[in-house]
Amino acid sequence: MAAATAYENGRGSAYPLTKMNFLVTVASVAGTAAFSEVSGVESSVDVIEFRQGNSGSLAPVKIPGLVKHGNVTLRMGYILDSAFKTWIQECVSEIRGQMPRNDVTIELIDINSGAPTAVVESPVGTRQWTLTNAWVTKYNAPDLDAKTSDVAIESVEIAYEELVIPN
Repeated sequence: MAAATAYENGRGSAYPLTKMNFLVTVASVAGTAAFSEVSGVESSVDVIEFRQGNSGSLAPVKIPGLVKHGNVTLRMGYILDSAFKTWIQECVSEIRGQMPRNDVTIELIDINSGAPTAVVESPVGTRQWTLTNAWVTKYNAPDLDAKTSDVAIESVEIAYEELVIPN
């Protein structure tokens, strides 16, 4: 039997992707910010229970209702200058015009075939989630503590209208 490659587990099937390498891009925002964590990508369908009065069954029929999405939280090391920070400011500012909505793409990067040889600049492939018409609904500045040497972490919460799930 031939030795398994780094991508195969010895039984011919591929290893699952790890969650430690990902890329987040925001449409129409130049450049990208480096995020340490993404959480809250979820979707659910309300269940509507309905029973006709003349039904022969005492159990209601369940039909699908509205689709709802939770807010996504992005955590990043504090950065001084970025187009992404400008987008955050436009969304959470007390004085604003039309809400600046963008599509946000979260891509899981496959490193099973070896370490990347170059910095990933744009998402490719089908292992990506797209949040359509997204906007920043909450911003948290980093906690400050003179007794630690931890990285200053900012977080933003993003609301969106539709979730496109990868194949």
